[in-house]
Amino acid sequence: MRVISKARLKQFWESPNQEDAEGPLQAWYTHVSNKTVSWHCWGDVKASFGNASSVGNCVVFNIKGGDYRLITRVLYVSQKVFVLKVMPHDEYDKNRRKEQCGCFTPPPVPKVKARDTAPKQQRKGR
Repeated sequence: MRVISKARLKQFWESPNQEDAEGPLQAWYTHVSNKTVSWHCWGDVKASFGNASSVGNCVVFNIKGGDYRLITRVLYVSQKVFVLKVMPHDEYDKNRRKEQCGCFTPPPVPKVKARDTAPKQQRKGR
């Protein structure tokens, strides 16, 4: 799987009072980004992380024995895991994630180019 982005994990463990999350987040990142890891469905995630939860459009991982929550969006077809938010368990329980992570909003709709609807000119002589 391709994890996007490790920088968000690092930003969390470098913040005040969160230093103890570095080891567990590094371990999660190392495991998930390993070339042998390939998730094709929710069952594959659950097999790797029995404590993971499916919440709306997101997958939530318990980190450091449940002290922290790692909120991600997994795109199985493209083999990508987007790190949306890392937060302490108590903050997660206050439901702040709902407005911060987008787990309950549909993914953005791809933009489609508008077609030229002007009538084509007919060629003369045919």
